[in-house]
Amino acid sequence: MKGVLVYIINLLFSLYSLVVVARVFLEMLVGPFHPSVQILRRFTEPILAPTRRLVPPIGIVDISPAVVLLLLYIVRVLLVSVISSVLH
Repeated sequence: MKGVLVYIINLLFSLYSLVVVARVFLEMLVGPFHPSVQILRRFTEPILAPTRRLVPPIGIVDISPAVVLLLLYIVRVLLVSVISSVLH
């Protein structure tokens, strides 16, 4: 049970992190108005927008995706550790 739950959490966090990274790179390559970028924006903007308000860009560089990736990693580690300690 614990192993399956940890696997699912790791998978979901990894997939969402991949979507954030894909959005950043696709925006640089094909521009923000490409249909694939628009689809990725629907998934990532609910997390990136509040982060952008808290962490302003450095010059012209938006660091909110990096902050979100770091926060996703921290939350994933905390969740897995809590699950591991509760479900022995």
